[in-house]
Amino acid sequence: MNISKEVKLASTNRQAATPMASHRKISLTAGLIYLLTMVSIPTLALYGQVKSANYILGAGPDTAAMLGGILEVIVALAGIGTAVVLFPVLKKQNEGLALGLVAARVLEASALFTGVAFLLSIVTLRQAGAGADALVTSNVLVTLYNRIFLLGGSFMPAVDDLLLGFLLYKSRLVPRALSLIGIVGGPVLIAGFLAVVFGVIGRDAPLAALSALPVFLFELSLGIWLIVKGFNPSAAKELLGAE
Repeated sequence: MNISKEVKLASTNRQAATPMASHRKISLTAGLIYLLTMVSIPTLALYGQVKSANYILGAGPDTAAMLGGILEVIVALAGIGTAVVLFPVLKKQNEGLALGLVAARVLEASALFTGVAFLLSIVTLRQAGAGADALVTSNVLVTLYNRIFLLGGSFMPAVDDLLLGFLLYKSRLVPRALSLIGIVGGPVLIAGFLAVVFGVIGRDAPLAALSALPVFLFELSLGIWLIVKGFNPSAAKELLGAE
């Protein structure tokens, strides 16, 4: 009888440990993917040439523009990845909001993909030797990129982080102070987005960049925290118990 009880106890302990080990894998994976989204930082410099008015008329390599497009595609896919990886955990707090986060990430990625298509279309025209005949088209494509980027690079990330910050705050999976950065940063970025859309500030104005700083800090800090610390064990256990 004692041997049987010990076997059952060991089996129970293994079953209890398995979900927690799974949650650690989820937090580690999500953290790594969040850090992967930071590869978008160089795109501002990489796109500088292709967005210039006379790029279509010039000569030389298109490497910078192509690399920028690749990096944005990686960021778009990584954004979806963060929401999908975290979904099994976050749905235990609020499945509707967790699903909303996945949908918001997909919309963000769609906008980024569209923006990349606009800029790479300019590269294609240049490689085809369109020259001055495509100058107006090139300028229109740059304008379209700038407008779609406001949606994919400003508005949607604000929605993403507002949803994620709220879910993390309610679940206590990470320190609430960290969650609050996302909750506060989302509306701040939306305010910056609206200011640019209505012409109150320029797209490249310091205030526009400043409005994006809390969201950047939130995602960077969250990625590092999930890798180093993972989820709060007691909060993760409580969510598991709610199944």
